[in-house]
Amino acid sequence: MKGRSLNAEDRARLEAAIGYRFAEKERLDRALTHSSARSGRAINYQRLEFLGDRVLGLCVAELLFQTFTDANEGELSVRLNQLVSAESCAKVADELSLHEFIRTGSDVKKITGKHMMNVRADVVESLIAAIYLDGGLDAARRFVLEHWTHRAASADGARRDAKTELQEWAHAKFGVAPKYRTDDRSGPDHDPRFTVTVEVDGIAPETGVDRSKRGAEQVAAMKLLEREGVWQKRSAGN
Repeated sequence: MKGRSLNAEDRARLEAAIGYRFAEKERLDRALTHSSARSGRAINYQRLEFLGDRVLGLCVAELLFQTFTDANEGELSVRLNQLVSAESCAKVADELSLHEFIRTGSDVKKITGKHMMNVRADVVESLIAAIYLDGGLDAARRFVLEHWTHRAASADGARRDAKTELQEWAHAKFGVAPKYRTDDRSGPDHDPRFTVTVEVDGIAPETGVDRSKRGAEQVAAMKLLEREGVWQKRSAGN
């Protein structure tokens, strides 16, 4: 969808899909507007994305705290990082077919491709913020619980912290500790990308990319564990 607001039919279809009707319709339009849509003085979703990331984190942290009553802080943190990742958010976007409603400019050709995963993830976060501003925390929480409760209970969430697992495995197998090196930091301040390489003496290194340095370290550690057969590699659907 290029540069135009939602029509009444599309708005009704999207509101039915997300289970919330907006009192301020402009909030929904803004939540769906990519920065490439430069029609007039259109405001994009970047500020909403910032807020939505925090609201999502709060709601998921609350969900995990209430669900896993025996889990310690470390396990809860691992689960939280997985559930609020760009991959998880993009999957929610795909379930809601949000790519059909995102307003873009001509320089963004395709929203459904894997290389546009972050755009779909960002729109989910901005949508959460829009719901929060329009209907309050209870409304945002209902949306998050609808789409994250079953994810919180998934087996993948039970994985240990990848850096901790790699630390213990590398010490037991090679008698050394993993070393992490930050190779690159790119992207704007509101959406940075860190590239980190993890090295374990005796085997080939692995590289991870994520929105934070810690997240990139976790990705690199996870990829190495999967490559070496310590962890079973996740399928595309999991």
